[in-house]
Amino acid sequence: MHINDLLVALINAQASDLHLMVGHPPFIRLHGDLTPMPQVAAFSEPDLKTLLFSILTEEQVQHFEYDPNARFELDFAYGLTGVGRFRFNIHKQRGTLGATVRALSSRIPSFEEIGAPPIIKEIIRVKKGMILVTGPTGSGKSTTLAAIIDYINSSEPYHILTIEDPVEYMHQSKKSLVTQREVGPASDTLSFKNALKYALRQDPDVILIGEMRDPETIEIALTSAETGHLVFGTLHTSSAAQTVNRIIDVFPADKQPLIITQLAANLQSVLSQILLQRADGNGRALAMEIMRCTPAIRNGIRMNKIETINQTIQTGSTMGMQSMDQCIVRLVASGIVARDTAEPYIKDEVGRRELEELAVRGSIPENSAPPHKTAAQLHRPADPPPRPAPPAANPAAANRPVQPAQQPQDAKAAPQRLGRTVIPPWEQQ
Repeated sequence: MHINDLLVALINAQASDLHLMVGHPPFIRLHGDLTPMPQVAAFSEPDLKTLLFSILTEEQVQHFEYDPNARFELDFAYGLTGVGRFRFNIHKQRGTLGATVRALSSRIPSFEEIGAPPIIKEIIRVKKGMILVTGPTGSGKSTTLAAIIDYINSSEPYHILTIEDPVEYMHQSKKSLVTQREVGPASDTLSFKNALKYALRQDPDVILIGEMRDPETIEIALTSAETGHLVFGTLHTSSAAQTVNRIIDVFPADKQPLIITQLAANLQSVLSQILLQRADGNGRALAMEIMRCTPAIRNGIRMNKIETINQTIQTGSTMGMQSMDQCIVRLVASGIVARDTAEPYIKDEVGRRELEELAVRGSIPENSAPPHKTAAQLHRPADPPPRPAPPAANPAAANRPVQPAQQPQDAKAAPQRLGRTVIPPWEQQ
């Protein structure tokens, strides 16, 4: 058996990942769940080594076996003509070889195909600043970034520079000129830090950083955004507030004030996403939290009051913002995601209460209610009781002249009356 046979089987099964370990058959991840690949025997150590090393260059073998700084760790991309591209990670576990392979789409999907909100097109129209796409491993960050870069590539006359480890989606220059640099000992640059250090001399308009791993990379990315470039990056964080905290906390205390100032001035948006299994079992659906840096959010970052970000997102629907809970509740209401699937991902009590309401009344018709309720709306006092109906008209008195109302001598001191109890506060104007 050759590794190419397993890659073809991975694509034919429409799975996302392939796991190879000594003593086990291959496992594939299908719609988020791991399952053994049928009719394939468990690997021995020599068999798996032969399988994996057959596609490595001599330099990659030397790096994997002898490099003192990255021994037994190897990332690279591999293309198979007529099949697709794959991202490999070869490692060791319990002294034996292991590998994880991610299938990469050979075609870059559109925003509509991945289920991204239409507001994304407006968010990425900015000319400078930083936009971050965040989420756990396997949440589709690379695919979202690929769709973003392809949209800019098709619509703007820019120079787009990407720095990735490894290059996952191959972009052909359209209206923009696209330069893609791969990080690795046998690739285009040794590190993200080195590539970013010299990126500003390559006349980019847009810079994509595959992963912001260390303080140096984050600091250069912020400086690039500050000098008039549009910078995209990724972090393994689950929300906008956590993303801001992670960026600040990665620096020592004496540098944090400067980083806070730069972040407040240059951050444009944070898109935090996860993938949830669809109710029909046909793949996974995108759920995305959207934060746009309004003056309120910039002020919260500047004052280091990061806890205010979530409330601003919840009440910022007119700006296209949405919390993760609000997005998930909509997916459940529209029948795309089952309630049982969604419940573990709901973070606060408001979201849980909305899910319970959905369970009580079934689904929400498409146009029968606003897209979501804000926290302020959910905690609003109950509406006042309706006024009692007026008494039936007396026909005999219909033609009587209307007598002016008698005002008390001290009108200010007298309570206002309409033939009934004192007007309640909610009706006073």
